[in-house]
Amino acid sequence: MRKALRWLLTLVVLIGTVSAAGAATAAEPEADGTSATTDIKDQFLAIPGMSLIEEKPYTGYRFFVLNYTQPVDHRHPSKGTFQQRITVLHKDAGRPTVFYTGGYSVSTTPSRREPTQIVDGNQVSMEYRFFTPSRPDPADWTKLDIWQAASDQHRIFKALKKIYSKNWISTGGSKGGMTATYYERFYPRDMDGVVAYVAPNDVVNNEDSAYDRFFEKVGTKECRDRLNAVQREALVRREPLEKKYAQYAAAEGFTFTTVGSLDRAYEAVVLDYVWGFWQYNLLANCGDDELIPPNAKAATDDQIWNSIDSVSGFSFYTDQGLAPYTPYYYQAATQLGAPTIHFPHIEKKYIRYGYQPPRNFVPRDIPTTFQPYAMRDVDNWVRGNARHMLYVYGQNDPWGGERFRVDKGAKDAYVFTAPGMNHGANVAGLVADQKAFATARILAWAGVPATAVSEAKPLAKFDKKLDVRDVEREPTLRP
Repeated sequence: MRKALRWLLTLVVLIGTVSAAGAATAAEPEADGTSATTDIKDQFLAIPGMSLIEEKPYTGYRFFVLNYTQPVDHRHPSKGTFQQRITVLHKDAGRPTVFYTGGYSVSTTPSRREPTQIVDGNQVSMEYRFFTPSRPDPADWTKLDIWQAASDQHRIFKALKKIYSKNWISTGGSKGGMTATYYERFYPRDMDGVVAYVAPNDVVNNEDSAYDRFFEKVGTKECRDRLNAVQREALVRREPLEKKYAQYAAAEGFTFTTVGSLDRAYEAVVLDYVWGFWQYNLLANCGDDELIPPNAKAATDDQIWNSIDSVSGFSFYTDQGLAPYTPYYYQAATQLGAPTIHFPHIEKKYIRYGYQPPRNFVPRDIPTTFQPYAMRDVDNWVRGNARHMLYVYGQNDPWGGERFRVDKGAKDAYVFTAPGMNHGANVAGLVADQKAFATARILAWAGVPATAVSEAKPLAKFDKKLDVRDVEREPTLRP
């Protein structure tokens, strides 16, 4: 493998050239009449349906928050529109562009994703449809599916490609990695490359044994036993800890209409605990006695409560906690699927509901029907048709239990695993040969000069404000 990676690093093609830094537009007039001297903001606003929300300063860039008018239904564009938020971190119209989405709401604070730093390019970020405020009013939930969202990206790309004419790479982490994959499946000619991080791939929704196998081996036995003991103890002490939960909910004004009861919410939080630890923590955190009590049976109620709350979050399965993520749970209940795991270390008498299906976390007035063919179609396509695609997973991330794979029909497509990493796995965390190889492929797909590709290093300097982020704290059973 080491020799093969070195050999492949030499197979680079000069696809484009690097323009002088700081240029805001292409050198020649555009077909729509804009000239090389037209301000980049004016070029955005010349796009039909594009409007400015705000511009924020950042050294070396211009950062814009924009609204773009999208059809509610791309199959029937005349049947209503909605405003979709996007952001643009503008570097230079002559640089490559990275198209990012996290699959949820978009941040309006300037940030730079790893591929953007690697190629030293522009970054367009999209808010996923139906996450507020990018939600049609009234909301026709049947128009929230992976094809409609991919079509949102396709229209944004076509609109901005007139300004950013160099190569484009799509990217995203977790549900964003799934989103980048679905976009490539439905519009394979748009992007020059895809970098998908920690993207789950639930092909058969009712078969989740891969996750059980993951939890049997992840980390060390000492750590697994320690986590399992705290989780079990939280269910053994259900009565006193639920009283504490009720007091907490009353003080905060939390309700439980969607999930059905405080009891259901309590068990859901507790059953998320072990998964949540491995999703967001490293093995070394298992030795933190304040986070994970070393002797669960001897721990106080407050110690058990604080540990579960720190890892899983008792606020999440309240109506107020679930509401921002209704679009995700709707998609999980209709197309994406969701994991189910078992708890052999907990006696059945302590578990009343088990892992609850995503339907339980969607308000009852929103109907859902699961489409089992959706993920099978994507998986088959990736295995046989992937081109210029890179998947990166974390060794200790539960969501990597069911992952994308590439078969012989795929070309220039790869799946790598970062040792010891969690849901924040990235190219920088790969072993040295794979890191250099993956970086080189991203640079080649971006169309930078062959000399830069051969060096296999990020073209932009590290920026502690733009580039540093913890694993995004998200509800545990949500990718």
